[in-house]
Amino acid sequence: MSDVVVAHISDLHFGGRADFPQLAVLARFLPTLGPRAIVVSGDITQRGRHGEFQAARGYFDSLAAAAVVHVIPGNHDAQWWRSPLGVLGERTMFRKYQRYFGDDLVPVLRMDGLVIAGMLSAHGIAPGSLTFNPNDLSVKGNLPAREVERVRTLFQSLPADTIRMAVLHHNVLPGVISQRWGLAWPHTAQRSLLTLGADIILCGHDHTEGAGQVDGKLAVSTAGTPSVRTRGGRPSAFNLIRVTDGEIRIQHYVYARDAATYRPGDTAIYARTRRAV
Repeated sequence: MSDVVVAHISDLHFGGRADFPQLAVLARFLPTLGPRAIVVSGDITQRGRHGEFQAARGYFDSLAAAAVVHVIPGNHDAQWWRSPLGVLGERTMFRKYQRYFGDDLVPVLRMDGLVIAGMLSAHGIAPGSLTFNPNDLSVKGNLPAREVERVRTLFQSLPADTIRMAVLHHNVLPGVISQRWGLAWPHTAQRSLLTLGADIILCGHDHTEGAGQVDGKLAVSTAGTPSVRTRGGRPSAFNLIRVTDGEIRIQHYVYARDAATYRPGDTAIYARTRRAV
């Protein structure tokens, strides 16, 4: 199997938080890396407005000239107040998103030797996302059992050598700076993710790039944000993922504003353990 290269970006926040000069640089830079796919792990808008979705749609269409773009929604893309506790269903919450990105909130991208499965973690104010901190309302995510079972069943149906990536919005490891979890019940979610049979989990939400593992077994790529809202004044970053027969390599690319380019940052390398179990 030849190397599989995937670019992972997140949290573009079209609207008041968008960094348009950087987004222009990103659109020029990504094709130079030769990715097979560009994965966007949610929060494509700031307020879920029509104009923001239109801008995001146009931007992703331009990226599609370089590679197929795989998008899922984040909490900023959901009008959760229209369906509190999910009483009126997901369609009510994501009506605007679906108008511009299609009815499927959890698309599956199938390519030769590679499958990328979307997972919905943004449910607004929902029983599974409630915590004892009122500041977490509508911000925290959760992974319902149905989401885990759907992706597990999909992955189990694939040939053994297929590279399996699952993408959700909320970070499944604590943020490097914030030390905050994106999911309301993170340890429960981690145990569920370990059952998927995935090679790597892709997520965002925390606005800081990261790489790690769940229980030393499951690689995790957390993309930063190309918006103006980075943590601690850090430069923006995105991740480039390279998967071979034996390893998973997550390379951070850091924005150099003065030079109007991205430069290689830290690299994390993990053994591709799924095929050995």
